[in-house]
Amino acid sequence: MALALNKIIIANTAANSAGSYAQPLTGNIAGYLTGGLTGNLSAVGGGNATAMISAVYIPAGLYWLPNTANLTIEINAYNPNTSTNAWTIIMGNNTGGMIVSDGFNVRANAISGTVNVTLFTVNGGTPVSGTFLS
Repeated sequence: MALALNKIIIANTAANSAGSYAQPLTGNIAGYLTGGLTGNLSAVGGGNATAMISAVYIPAGLYWLPNTANLTIEINAYNPNTSTNAWTIIMGNNTGGMIVSDGFNVRANAISGTVNVTLFTVNGGTPVSGTFLS
């Protein structure tokens, strides 16, 4: 991912197309996760202040998050003295922004029901159809 941040930006390319900079990440993200947990951005559920339950870790990387209803992005302010997790909201309900994740301490958490989440990241692997596309 870090090497992809240096990608040459090609003008007038739509997200997830040949030569584009932004690539959506949605659906089953189990292959991107650390810590052995599985996750599906198409069905993010709720967790509580100390447990993941049905919340989903955000894979390690840098992401844009569009406004998403019934969703918060939270960071784990772990307390080593009591060995307890303390999930704290860093991006509130229906708020978009930039997410930086280490793959383990940042999660997507549904306020109610399940939420379909799309994150956009730097295109690190979608093949292009030619050289110097414009």
